[in-house]
Amino acid sequence: MTDKYRPLKDAFGRFATGIAVAACRGPDKSISAITINSFTSVSLEPPLVLWCLENRSSTYSAFISAESYGVSILNAGQKDASQRFARFVPDGPQEEEFEGLVTGAPILKERLAGFDCRIVSRHEAGDHVVLVGEVVKFDSCDGQPLIYFASNYYPGAGKS
Repeated sequence: MTDKYRPLKDAFGRFATGIAVAACRGPDKSISAITINSFTSVSLEPPLVLWCLENRSSTYSAFISAESYGVSILNAGQKDASQRFARFVPDGPQEEEFEGLVTGAPILKERLAGFDCRIVSRHEAGDHVVLVGEVVKFDSCDGQPLIYFASNYYPGAGKS
């Protein structure tokens, strides 16, 4: 099957992005997590961030019903985590991989930076919803980022 959006996806892919994992607790309190690269800061006062979730995502209902979410910025050694959360797999999010800061939203224990966010708005935009969150707590550490460019991981990804 030919992907009619491939030329547009290829053009979008020319913008190098960092990779993160967004996670929340679903109505049953289980962790829903997804790999994202649409994460960006919006405002410093108040501290706001956003990311975009496809309406057809397997995690859509969990994020739509959640009051908070966590964003974990991945380091260069976390390619496997990026790939695992990019698709629904039986060995999905495990409680022991995550911690909560203030809101209880799951944040990966291993990360380059973490943001605990209270959802302040959702905006429908085409086939996605934009989730805007107010950062209630964050942290960061030194290290190299995991980078994605032209539908591939940046050379050297997966090495610590």
